[in-house]
Amino acid sequence: MKTIFRTMTLAAAVALAAGCGNSNSKTAEQTVAVEDLTPTVAVTQVSVREVPQEETYTSTIQAYVKNNIAPQTAGRISRILVDIGDFVKKGQVVAEMDQTQLAQVELQLKNNETELNRLRGLYEVGGLSKSDLDAIEMAYNVSKTQYDNLKENATLVSPINGVITARNYDAGDMYAMSAPIYTVEQIAPVKLLVGISETDYSKVKKGDSVEITADALPGKTFYGKINKIYPTVDPATRTFTVEVVVDNNYNTLRPGMFARATVKFGVNNSVVIPDVAVVKQQGSGERFVYILNADGTVTYQKVVLGRRMGAEYEVLEGIADGAKVVTGGQIRLKDGIKVIVNE
Repeated sequence: MKTIFRTMTLAAAVALAAGCGNSNSKTAEQTVAVEDLTPTVAVTQVSVREVPQEETYTSTIQAYVKNNIAPQTAGRISRILVDIGDFVKKGQVVAEMDQTQLAQVELQLKNNETELNRLRGLYEVGGLSKSDLDAIEMAYNVSKTQYDNLKENATLVSPINGVITARNYDAGDMYAMSAPIYTVEQIAPVKLLVGISETDYSKVKKGDSVEITADALPGKTFYGKINKIYPTVDPATRTFTVEVVVDNNYNTLRPGMFARATVKFGVNNSVVIPDVAVVKQQGSGERFVYILNADGTVTYQKVVLGRRMGAEYEVLEGIADGAKVVTGGQIRLKDGIKVIVNE
């Protein structure tokens, strides 16, 4: 009997020991499991920096002045003196029209002038009435006006310094008033019409510097100034127009080129965060970040973003200077959860 009792006691002890071992093992496993569920995140401390306030807009290079050259009346073109691509100066003769009618009017003018001088002598000695003298003076003035007009239109000159961008007739053609003989454009300077958001209306002033780049001229940057600010806002696009003038002294920029104009509005002192810290809420345009608290938890914080600068965002509202924001591991986070910071 003693042998049997000892055997049972030993078995009970072994069983008890085995039971205690299983309990300790489960506790350790639960502890490890809890630790595994705590998210590990990367954080970055943010700070206030100077953020240049600028925006880039697309536009098209335009000639500063564009003129069509043509006579006031139809007529045959005698000479074409310049061609497309030629640079001309103000007052330079570019074409001549047939001058047959001009010669006829010139002859009539000379006859009227001779007659006027003769009748003035008669009037002075009392041999002519005032009404007759007035009639010949009117005839002379009419012929003089016709002559001056025909002379101006018989020899066509460029009204500006520029380049010929269109020629629609050849020598010997009959100008039919359907299209100008030439189009001349002033390209030094050039201008751009830029549509700017109405929210920036109060930030723009005449004389502000604008940086210009053109796709056709990679690697080159030009600088212009705001010359005009249009006084109204387009209700369809919510933008207002400014005219930017670029000197273009070397005629590098040409009308029709696609360009980008960067307008500077000054500098803000704002918190700057990495773009990887920003979380977009599904189904809305709102943006959030996770902020690390002193107790190791995170707060899901809504932010208002300003300008993007490469891989960073300006923050207008929502984050204080010196805050620590989560930049990695957000997928497992929720508001108030405790986290482990990956050093």
